[in-house]
Amino acid sequence: MSGILPHLINALLYAALAYHFWRTRWAHAPHAEPAASLPGAVEHYLVLVPLGLHTTLLTQSVFAGGGLNLGVGNAISAILWLTVLIYWLGNFFYKLEGLQSLVMPVAAVASLLPAVFPSLKPVPNTEFAVFRFHLLISLLAYSLFTIASLHVLLMALLERRLHDGALPQMLERLPPLLAMETLLFRIIWAGFILLTLTLASGIVFSEELFGRAAKLNHKTVFGVLSWIIFAALLAGRHVYGWRGRVAVRWTLAGFLTLVLAYIGSKFVLEVILGKT
Repeated sequence: MSGILPHLINALLYAALAYHFWRTRWAHAPHAEPAASLPGAVEHYLVLVPLGLHTTLLTQSVFAGGGLNLGVGNAISAILWLTVLIYWLGNFFYKLEGLQSLVMPVAAVASLLPAVFPSLKPVPNTEFAVFRFHLLISLLAYSLFTIASLHVLLMALLERRLHDGALPQMLERLPPLLAMETLLFRIIWAGFILLTLTLASGIVFSEELFGRAAKLNHKTVFGVLSWIIFAALLAGRHVYGWRGRVAVRWTLAGFLTLVLAYIGSKFVLEVILGKT
């Protein structure tokens, strides 16, 4: 119990913030007095409380025993830790009002996973610099596409609320949907570049370690398929001006394919089959 308690506290802190953001942004009726909210700067820096605890717990879990432990629990937790960190840093430059209500609940669940699904053994071959680079940029790519997926869901919710005439006053201060769409595609472009580097570094790593190109397995197939989906989305945006529901469908399809490429396979191997 003592092992899971700090993770549970971390999850509750994220959940408390999620509830606060939901209550003050989404829960009241249109044109009604919004629930009392803390000053924006206070809310922004309050995120550092669960994020700081998450950093400590994740560091202890990932680097336990002197190795690099990136089982399914630690991997998902690390991706969501990076997602919250990128969101927090991005909030200095972009108005990301409303996204907190989607990021915080997912981070709450992810912060529990290292205790629920501990790593079975350290990741091999981490002595290779190219492999460490590969792991880093793959985690960054996953995090950016997680933000893109949450962002596109937020846009879909806002569009639906606008059509229903039920947008809470506090969210009326958000940028126009077209401006949010522009930000979405900037995030997707950054994630796509990192995904390209991830696939390329994976090939380099395979050739350096095994003397052959990457194996054609489910991870490679789904990874390349997700790259094709995001490439098609960006090309469609540039050539045909894709936006709205088309962008939502392609973004979520690419993200789910990317999840199947790594997280899905690790879940099946480690949790269902009990293998490494």
